[in-house]
Amino acid sequence: MNRLRVPISLQPLLNSLRDLLPIVIVVSTFQLLVIRQPLPNLLDLLLGILFVVIGLSLFVKGLEMGLFPIGQSMAHAFARKGSLGWLLLFAFALGFGTTIAEPALIAIAREASEIAAAAQLIHSSEDAMQRYALGLRYTVALSVGLAIILGVMRIIRGWPIHWLIVGGYICIIIITEFAPREIIGIAYDSGGVTTSTITVPLVTALGVGLASSLQGRNPMTDGFGLIAFASLTPIMFVMLYGMVIH
Repeated sequence: MNRLRVPISLQPLLNSLRDLLPIVIVVSTFQLLVIRQPLPNLLDLLLGILFVVIGLSLFVKGLEMGLFPIGQSMAHAFARKGSLGWLLLFAFALGFGTTIAEPALIAIAREASEIAAAAQLIHSSEDAMQRYALGLRYTVALSVGLAIILGVMRIIRGWPIHWLIVGGYICIIIITEFAPREIIGIAYDSGGVTTSTITVPLVTALGVGLASSLQGRNPMTDGFGLIAFASLTPIMFVMLYGMVIH
């Protein structure tokens, strides 16, 4: 019996639906069997799931068509050009620019400013909260820019990644002892929100493209790892930011 062939234009939608299906099953199971309540606004929920499937499909397609190719092509171009200074400047700008535009970081910075104002750690005026949130975003973006520089240097020089990661987390543990309690949770969360929808594709493409362009480097063993640095450095920088403003 011949398998039902799906039009190629619908394949991304079906892939996104397949990826989203476990979440739908878990939520529905607990809502109906454990909480024993009907799903509220069922029509709105179904419409929302449809929007998520469409949006996820378009996002993945956009990564494949735009972000991954441009990141790899620019890494190849800089490697052929042989200019370390321009490569590091591009790495910093890429890390800084993608992080400052990260929706998850914008959301957590806004939430942190509201909580800080409610706890009377900063003035409750709108200007004070905006300055706090913006300062948090710039701090994280700066740390990610420096992290990408460190990751690029690791690829070029062949430094072992585990020693850099271990050393970084030792520094984090030490700084945690001196940082204000109010900023520690925000700092650790900042390390996660930076590695989201915008930052990850471009930074990963940069690392893989650079490792593919350099003689003696393996894209599998050397090209990955930039995201680990981008998750580590914001924790340190945000705690230092908290020590200054609190």
